[in-house]
Amino acid sequence: MLLVFLLAGVIWGIGHLMGAPIRARLYMLGLLYVAVLAVQVALPDGHPIREMTGQSPALWLILGGAAVLILAYREVLKRVKARAEAVEAARAPPAQEGPFSGDELQRYARHITLPEIGGRGQRALKDAKVLVVGAGGLGSPALLYLAAAGVGTIGVIDDDAVDLSNLQRQIIHRDETQDMPKVFSAQKAIAALNPFVTVKPYNRKLTEEIAADLIAEYDLVLDGTDTYATRALINRAAQASGRPVIAGAISAWEGQVTLYDPAGGAPCFACIFPEPPAPGMAATCAETGVVGALPGVIGTMMALEAVKEITGAGRGLRGRMLIYDGLHGETRQIAVSRRADCAVCGQD
Repeated sequence: MLLVFLLAGVIWGIGHLMGAPIRARLYMLGLLYVAVLAVQVALPDGHPIREMTGQSPALWLILGGAAVLILAYREVLKRVKARAEAVEAARAPPAQEGPFSGDELQRYARHITLPEIGGRGQRALKDAKVLVVGAGGLGSPALLYLAAAGVGTIGVIDDDAVDLSNLQRQIIHRDETQDMPKVFSAQKAIAALNPFVTVKPYNRKLTEEIAADLIAEYDLVLDGTDTYATRALINRAAQASGRPVIAGAISAWEGQVTLYDPAGGAPCFACIFPEPPAPGMAATCAETGVVGALPGVIGTMMALEAVKEITGAGRGLRGRMLIYDGLHGETRQIAVSRRADCAVCGQD
């Protein structure tokens, strides 16, 4: 039996070296399996070749059945995923193209009047694609203001559903959308606010497998997550595709906002936070509590920085972190810079 597994390994290795598709290599392994099973059935007990390939067809039949079940399960998962993606794509209206309509000109008149934005800046907003990771406390105001500002394509990814405890601060959701996936609740609110915006909801967890490809589809990322692991994942994926990240964080009465963009001279998340916090040192909002309006302040700041980043207006938060103390009504800034020895964006 060991001989068969050795042959299978050789076949797979040669196929890999030759650049053969995985499907072709699986076909070759299937042929090997059929040949071994034929040997077990055709040759008499005690035959040397039968002894070398497992002695009995029963074990091979069990292994074959298990392999078929695994492949069938993978195929079912693939079809379910494709169906879910099709549903998500169908929910998103077609992107608006071409010049502004009369309704859009009236809607965005206060932006167009601003010399720092004007018609060119508003066009940049319409052409922009922004991904918001998290439709919770920070994502809620950020999504609403991005939509109101006329950002043409907004992606939102979150695998959570609306809970009653969210409504104290997550203002994009409503009492009537309890138990609805947050991305679809957010999509519903944005559609009611601005029909000229295309929303792409991703009702799933951001994982290592999809992060890089997903982020590469967008021009800018807003990180509204609340765990070190997810922030680090976003940072690695954004660094790989050269996308800037506007990141916010909140706890109790205090929040912070900055822009991570090594390609633009700013540090990345790992430059400032190279190691995860020690256990018990990074409590969640559920553990520490959070004043309801604080995510609105920080999330709105994130949206404002996104508008500035897209239009080129003003001075962004590259190289600076803005810290807001809501309890004492104080705002301060600290300088942040890249680290040459950063494990993610370290300079050569």
